[in-house]
Amino acid sequence: MRGSRGTRSVGSTFRRNTLIGVAAVVVLLVVVDVVLVAMAMARTAPGSFGTPGPVPTFGRTDTATPSATPDASASAQAAATASARRLLSAVAGREAWRASSATCSDAQVVLEHTVDGGATWSPVAVGDDVRALWGMRATTAGLSVLEGVGEGCTQQERTSTDGGATWKDATPGASGAAITPAGVRLGSTVVENPCPEPVDAFAGDRTSVVVCDGQLEWRTRGSAWVDVPLGGVRGIAVDGDTYTLARIGTSSCDGVQIETMPAMDVSPATRTTPIGCNDVTTDGPIAIDRVGDTVWMWAGSDVAVSANGGATW
Repeated sequence: MRGSRGTRSVGSTFRRNTLIGVAAVVVLLVVVDVVLVAMAMARTAPGSFGTPGPVPTFGRTDTATPSATPDASASAQAAATASARRLLSAVAGREAWRASSATCSDAQVVLEHTVDGGATWSPVAVGDDVRALWGMRATTAGLSVLEGVGEGCTQQERTSTDGGATWKDATPGASGAAITPAGVRLGSTVVENPCPEPVDAFAGDRTSVVVCDGQLEWRTRGSAWVDVPLGGVRGIAVDGDTYTLARIGTSSCDGVQIETMPAMDVSPATRTTPIGCNDVTTDGPIAIDRVGDTVWMWAGSDVAVSANGGATW
């Protein structure tokens, strides 16, 4: 009986000690787990590494956005005030020059060149002392301009044969007809204005014409002016023995109507022939030029080109 009680006592003691050991291990594991959780929370606490860096992007390298090149139309249009004039001279169906300037006191001069039919325009430097552009004529050989230079806006005529990179003195009259503060320049001669406020002018080898408000003034070399009643003309170009006119306010066109009229034997009864209509704004100055069947028109902020004499645009 004693032996049996002694055996039970040893087994009970062993089980009790085992349970105590397991409990101690469990407690230790719980303590370790609590410590690890606390450390993990400390590592992920907001602001533990200062200000977060930028989120990386993949598959693209961000570079500075290039500043847009000012639209040639807008930059030239900036000079088109109420007193401004526009000059447009075409070389071919794809190449042309245009210029805009106000008065000598304003000194807002813009000169631009296109070789892609007017889709884009490249600015051309004319010099810091140039205060006005009064006349311009482009040919396959180069560009000639009549300028007002310096504080006194002194008349100067120059030619460039390298796209405006360099300039030299021009042959007198190379820049064509021009409307200047001193009068209308026809070739190399300045004559008194035939009307109070000329709009445009053209001088050929035999005839000259000045666009006025309400009429055209035409003459042969050295003769008296012939008054041709014709309202709404805003620009003029020539094709052989025919003038091409840009006209507004007609009953058949809400924009700018292209008309032609003879350049020879003009009289007050001379009539024009409507050719086509360009549905553009009629506000502000309008300039046109013609090379063969190609007609260029600068109206509003756009330059349009017609390949069939102005019939369609």
